Amino acid sequence: MSGNPTPADGPQDTGQTLADVFGMNVITGATRAQLLADGFLIAVPEQLLADAGILLPTALTAAAWADCVEWSDADSDAQTPQDETGRLFDVLITTAYAARTSKFPTRQVTVEQYRIPRDGISNIPRPARLTAVCGPGDNAEPVLTIMRPDED
Repeated sequence: MSGNPTPADGPQDTGQTLADVFGMNVITGATRAQLLADGFLIAVPEQLLADAGILLPTALTAAAWADCVEWSDADSDAQTPQDETGRLFDVLITTAYAARTSKFPTRQVTVEQYRIPRDGISNIPRPARLTAVCGPGDNAEPVLTIMRPDED
């Protein structure tokens, strides 16, 4: 066997911590998988991510989803015709744009999003600010989480 590991050799212990890899302290607790299963995070379908040009597994917090994505037939009847897939795609496109136009490599970007609030009467888009953070998944792989600025 050569001195260079190959994928067949399996994972290699580099001695690096998650803080070394991602440049931040990682708080342990609930796993991303647990947060997804419990509904605190909502996963974005891979095909929609690909269509928006996002390469990382991505999830929205339940609060970000409720604010910028959630939409029902009753909302369409009361306000304006829309659907959740279109609203989610808008979030993904603006997130991808914010990441591409950031001034320097960063693990976090602010996303300026316009959406029609789910208030039963509005039909004019209003601004909403989101934060997209690239951080470690359950196996230290890079994942993207889109949240409201008051969340972490």
